Amino acid sequence: MTLAAAPILEVNRLKTQFFTRHGVVQAVDDVSFAMYEGETLAIVGESGSGKTVTALSLMKLIQYPGKIVQGEIKLYSDSGIAELTKLSERQMADIRGNKVGMIFQEPMTSLNPVLTIGYQLMEPLQLHLNMTNEQARKQAVELLRRVGIPAAEERLNDYPHQFSGGMRQRVMIAMAIACSPLILIADEPTTALDVTIQAQILDLIKKMNSDLGVGVLLITHDLGVVAELCQRVIVMYAGQIIEEAPIEEVFNNPAHHYTVGLLHSMPKLGPQVKDRLEPMKGMPPDLLNPPSGCRFQPRCPARQAQCSEPPPLVAIGPRHKVACWFPKERLA
Repeated sequence: MTLAAAPILEVNRLKTQFFTRHGVVQAVDDVSFAMYEGETLAIVGESGSGKTVTALSLMKLIQYPGKIVQGEIKLYSDSGIAELTKLSERQMADIRGNKVGMIFQEPMTSLNPVLTIGYQLMEPLQLHLNMTNEQARKQAVELLRRVGIPAAEERLNDYPHQFSGGMRQRVMIAMAIACSPLILIADEPTTALDVTIQAQILDLIKKMNSDLGVGVLLITHDLGVVAELCQRVIVMYAGQIIEEAPIEEVFNNPAHHYTVGLLHSMPKLGPQVKDRLEPMKGMPPDLLNPPSGCRFQPRCPARQAQCSEPPPLVAIGPRHKVACWFPKERLA
């Protein structure tokens, strides 16, 4: 895929911290990246790497005691450039669901249990697009049909508990795309779903991307999902970006030793596969007191004295960046 000349989303030196009684948790530390129109971009890493906090920061949904303490989040649209970190809560309410939609990690806790699915689908249509009740209802039925929910008109009157986990996730996707956003943020959209439903949800997100041109930012720890859906990958570790590359580069020529470890810990299929899984040694660092220098150095098999200094994120090839003093040898 050839990326457009200008991004639709640009994040510069973003820092999000949580101020606890034990100290400051550096959840997202100096993160910068761009996203382009129609692109599917993944952010991957272990639990606690900062993926979800990054996504919530983009939507300005960080709750107390968390706070965005530094950085810019620029959203480019037909109406101009919006610097999200400087917008009021009222202005952000116009961005959320309208220009940026989000599929949250657990649909049962994200959908309101005491409101019908129809009400929750119609509300953003009336709020952002000024639709009448009749117009919003008609569009809500069409949205449910688009995401593959049968008997859509009747199901508008149902409540979230009357839907299965996969169907609730479809409803969340319908809500996220209701106002034709520029960007769809999908935070672990297949978590807790069986593999058949996972495949259906991934196909649905892929269809939204191809048919509607929605840019997809996928937050996941599952590299198999990334291979299925994405064109470019950002690897995060301990709140920082440590590698960024097109999907083929990440799988064929990983440069950071953490990325290599993630790939080695993936199960492989096929009759000829005899290799044992290679789990990564050690544990992710405590972000209250992260290691000095490279944060991966306590677990890195290639660490050297220079790793006590923080490595910059630098280009090592076309659209391939890595933050490592001693990156893995290239295979190509």
